[in-house]
Amino acid sequence: MAVNLLLGLQWGDEGKGKIVDVLTKNYDIIARFQGGPNAGHTLIFDGHKHVLHTIPSGIFHKNAVNVVGNGVVIDPVIFKKELENLAQFNLDIKSKLLISRKAHLILPTHRLLDAASETSKGKAKIGSTLKGIGPTYMDKTGRNGMRVGDLELEDWKEKYQALTEKHIKMIDFFDVDIEYNLEELETEFCEAIEVLKQLTFIDSEEYLNNAIKNKKTILAEGAQGSLLDIDFGTYPFVTSSNTTAAGACTGLGVAPNKIGEVFGIFKAYTTRVGSGPFPTELFDKDGELMAKVGHEFGATTGRPRRCGWLDLVALKYAVQINGVTQLMMMKGDVLSGFDTLKVCTSYNYKGTEVNHLPYNIEEHNVTPIYTELKGWKEDLTSMTSVETLPKELNDYIKFIEDFVEVPVKIVSVGPDRKQTILK
Repeated sequence: MAVNLLLGLQWGDEGKGKIVDVLTKNYDIIARFQGGPNAGHTLIFDGHKHVLHTIPSGIFHKNAVNVVGNGVVIDPVIFKKELENLAQFNLDIKSKLLISRKAHLILPTHRLLDAASETSKGKAKIGSTLKGIGPTYMDKTGRNGMRVGDLELEDWKEKYQALTEKHIKMIDFFDVDIEYNLEELETEFCEAIEVLKQLTFIDSEEYLNNAIKNKKTILAEGAQGSLLDIDFGTYPFVTSSNTTAAGACTGLGVAPNKIGEVFGIFKAYTTRVGSGPFPTELFDKDGELMAKVGHEFGATTGRPRRCGWLDLVALKYAVQINGVTQLMMMKGDVLSGFDTLKVCTSYNYKGTEVNHLPYNIEEHNVTPIYTELKGWKEDLTSMTSVETLPKELNDYIKFIEDFVEVPVKIVSVGPDRKQTILK
């Protein structure tokens, strides 16, 4: 029995939460393998909108066990708020939500460090969500971090205090004006820790490998997107973890030969939050229409997303580095009404046409080269089968499949879990 992966193939916000929710009925375990509460997975069903930040998107299915893996960084304060929001649904949190002891904790001073670092950059800001993700991963790789398992030790507060004092010195080093009340932040943090300690902590790598041996079905859920990967994304405008398929192995303790299907999710167009290069970004009425119809605002931050045409060069790159076996296209309904659709099929890179994602895709180096396709007018939101979709949309999908050489198996035509067409 293999572990299937579900990954975003763009700059995040592709709609992973909805698809995990749709697929969960096929799996015994949903496991989140990287990232922190800077992720926002939105699920809509039964007339309710749910936004999850750290908790896996299978939590609303009573038969699925949800695992927060060792590759995730957890902010206890945000986690506590997530749990409070779930309280009304009478979920069996104790047995259905398991936390890896090896997952690292985001301290209040990690968030302060994030703010100080970003402020010090001035105009060179990378667009951090200021959730403390980067500083937490820095402590992890610097071998200074606090982990969930530390909370089971008697001296965890001493470790916390030593790390906090180190952070305060680092904040002072940045010499920027950051206002904060550490006493208030620590009170809130300690209250949240007590809530976190009531949950079930596990040695997740042992748990998951035993589950594989016992023929359990497992879906590994990624956060952010492939183009935000710390190694393969548009560095330095990236997140601090490996968002690609390889990150599932290190973020869960699962061997590469245990990976089965790799589901890649992408939007029918492209969006990006924060700073960084974006070759197909639109600054005209088409981009404004995509943002308006697609409700393109971050689930976690509320920040408006930049919008542009589908970049097939970048998509093929993401398919390649992840070993994607099936594609899932989201928000096809947003493109209804465009007379002509453009897709980027190559770049003019420093005067030469290239078909791959080069080292630097900043605006002064790269200009997108487009292929135009005919658009459609029909409202897709009530359609339920591939046969009912407009010919132009099926042509659009076929063009994408031929270009990236991977089949599109799911087409989403709206935010509700019911608005999902299986091919």
